[in-house]
Amino acid sequence: MLVCDKFIFLHLHKSGGTFVNQLMMTCLPGARKLGYHLPASEIPEEFRHLPVLGTVRNPLAYYVSWYHFQRQIPRPNHLFLVCSDGGRFDFAATVERLATLERRPALVDALVRVFPDQFVGAGHNLTKRCIAQIAGSGRGFYSFLYDRMYRGVSNATILPAESLRSSLRAYLASHYPEPEPQKWRAFLNHAPDMNRSRHDAPELYYPDDLKRLIVELDRPVFDTYGYAMGTEASLQDR
Repeated sequence: MLVCDKFIFLHLHKSGGTFVNQLMMTCLPGARKLGYHLPASEIPEEFRHLPVLGTVRNPLAYYVSWYHFQRQIPRPNHLFLVCSDGGRFDFAATVERLATLERRPALVDALVRVFPDQFVGAGHNLTKRCIAQIAGSGRGFYSFLYDRMYRGVSNATILPAESLRSSLRAYLASHYPEPEPQKWRAFLNHAPDMNRSRHDAPELYYPDDLKRLIVELDRPVFDTYGYAMGTEASLQDR
């Protein structure tokens, strides 16, 4: 969660937010951090009048990015360790367990036992109370994160990660319309993508039954943003 003089940014996990964070802290007047992956419910009262900026991505791409990021770091988080059975399960089995947490009370209980009581400013930054709310929610894990992040916001602009640079260019131009050159324009033109995990094209990892399951459980995100079940354009990584 970052705030500047024009808007507040809510950082949905692995959805292009690191790029937005860096742009804001480098280029925008008065930008400062208020917390890490905190949802709209945690916006301080003094900033609630500001419009909200957020990002979203194709859920199918999210799960691939999440899995491979955890595989590539020395100390995977508790969510990965529980869903992968300590790293023993492959992509399909791990992601199926993650996507279907809402119907797996034993796994949710296991996560509640190891998650922190308070926000810790790392990882997904979910507490015991946060993760417990997924049980019986009827949502896949990514749409659960999405709903938690933006619930109750009436003045939000949500930018798809797949077109993040062009969407940010239009959004910032509407808030900073001055004709002189802006630092954020140079950032969008030249800054590299950030916090990307290494993997092949996301659509290569999914058996058909797992793809259908995720589309079913994360249907709110697919329908709201027009994501297809699996095309190269809609699965670009961030």
